[in-house]
Amino acid sequence: MPATGSVGTMLVLAAVLLAALATVVIGTFGVRLARTTSDFLVAARSVGPRTNAAAISGEYLSAASFLGVAGLIAKHGADALWYPVGFTAGYLFLLMLVAAPLRRSGAYTVPDFAEFRLGSARLRLLAMILVVLIVGLYMVPQFHGAGLALRIMLGVPEWVGVVAVAGIVMANVIAGGMRSITFVQAFQYWLKLTAIAIPALAIGMHFLAGPQPVGEPMPPRAPTDLTVTIADGIVVEVDASTVLDLTGQIDGADIDGRVTFEPGERVLGEGTELRLRAGEAMPTIAGIPRDGDDWLRPGSGLGATDGQGAGLALYEVYSVILAIFLGTLGLPHVLVRFYTNRTGSLARWTSLIVIAMLAVFYLFPVLLGVLSRAYVLQVLLTGATDATVLLLPNAVFDGLGGQLLAALVAAGAIAAFLSTASGLLVCAAGVISTDVLRGSVRDFRISALAAGAVVMGLALAGTRLDISQSVGMVFAVAASTFAPLLLLGIWWRGLTVAGAAAGLIAGGTTSLAAVLIVVARGGAGTGWGAALLAHPAAWTVPLAFTVMVGVSLATRASVRDDVAAVLARMHVPERFGMVRDRDAERWG
Repeated sequence: MPATGSVGTMLVLAAVLLAALATVVIGTFGVRLARTTSDFLVAARSVGPRTNAAAISGEYLSAASFLGVAGLIAKHGADALWYPVGFTAGYLFLLMLVAAPLRRSGAYTVPDFAEFRLGSARLRLLAMILVVLIVGLYMVPQFHGAGLALRIMLGVPEWVGVVAVAGIVMANVIAGGMRSITFVQAFQYWLKLTAIAIPALAIGMHFLAGPQPVGEPMPPRAPTDLTVTIADGIVVEVDASTVLDLTGQIDGADIDGRVTFEPGERVLGEGTELRLRAGEAMPTIAGIPRDGDDWLRPGSGLGATDGQGAGLALYEVYSVILAIFLGTLGLPHVLVRFYTNRTGSLARWTSLIVIAMLAVFYLFPVLLGVLSRAYVLQVLLTGATDATVLLLPNAVFDGLGGQLLAALVAAGAIAAFLSTASGLLVCAAGVISTDVLRGSVRDFRISALAAGAVVMGLALAGTRLDISQSVGMVFAVAASTFAPLLLLGIWWRGLTVAGAAAGLIAGGTTSLAAVLIVVARGGAGTGWGAALLAHPAAWTVPLAFTVMVGVSLATRASVRDDVAAVLARMHVPERFGMVRDRDAERWG
């Protein structure tokens, strides 16, 4: 059922429809300008740094940022702060090491860059396959998030949100490509910033006016009388003997009435309803800090721990840092936006502005994640921590004020799904149309329709994990594949085709295998084995770099003869006249 009541539901519906309508209307301005392949792939390389920075920020701030960051902080506490820090700081690597050389390569896509740098059509094909896989893995949680958001806000089945967002995204991309979504994503950055900043500031002022305990040294307790329904079967735990009132299943047994939870873990069946009284100790999903002190203390782990000490928690933190910092510069839908700048210098300016925009935005999900410990602790029982931002306004404010803030949040959430999914679909359509088909506008549109339909089908059929967990794993795949290719390809003359291919295969297969195992299980579990799968970057990234360098050294005789000229073209400023865009070479 919708969480906002009849008036609130109507306000949320109106906000969602307005956000969707604005997306379509703004996209039509780009449609009128989109005529050529260059328009559809890179907006004819005519986007200024401020517009491009807003578009990149709008694209990059996905459901994982708008909804997932606050949920992760509510669930895991201080350790989860590495997510917003890493999402922003990753652009420092782009600014310093990748943005300008990548633009000066004159490529259209990441596979196009691989062929430009190493002169291999087979390597280009391998890169294309990895782009499609990464984009698909990234789009699925966006569609899942849309379904979850509309179910919570409007009470509709999850498939409605998936189909609605997928349909709008495909329509915009097919109609105008990069030209269309550039204007849309720039607008959506400011919409998302407004939609999260105003509720965060309002809830923060309310909290300061009447302080509530946050992170107190005790297990979570129900802030008010609550009735909580478990949507999916989950494992919960308690620290001490706890008596609760519920209807449903515990460890496979049917229960209706008061029951005693003994210390340890219990399995709650799908549809189980718990009735909690104000101040009553709550069970929480297993594997997260229950004590408030642990929640505030760095090193308590990111969810895969099993009481096995600080070493495991430290591994998880460093793996997340490595995945996000390097994964940012390996995300193909982010990289393709730098091709839209006119020059490499403007690409650097774009990166600098993006860092400022992201830094401002991420202040507010962090604040909401902390405040959720005072107002919506029930998400720690249901496991639906991605709903934290959606639930907070009505949990804090009664009446019209809470309903208006909830509607604003709803508009921002829809913008998050639409903007990121649009960028991902443009990226997928670009590589498929230029590497599998002939590269025409018609081929781009066919590719966008096919890719969007396939991902929508996977989202409707697939397992749903936490949005930020899913996206974090995609970052690990990007960090294990394209990050080594770009860093070594731009800065090391010794990279060979064999080395690049071996590194991409080694990093890609291991990181993708970890992702698929976690998805197949419906979650990682606990202990060292779970941590290695849920946070694979700490071992897959070094593996990819080692293999890429080692095989290149073993095949150093195959380094291309004109490598000096290729590197000079990426590093020499444009005013010396060495830059030549590959669109003229490939399509005339």
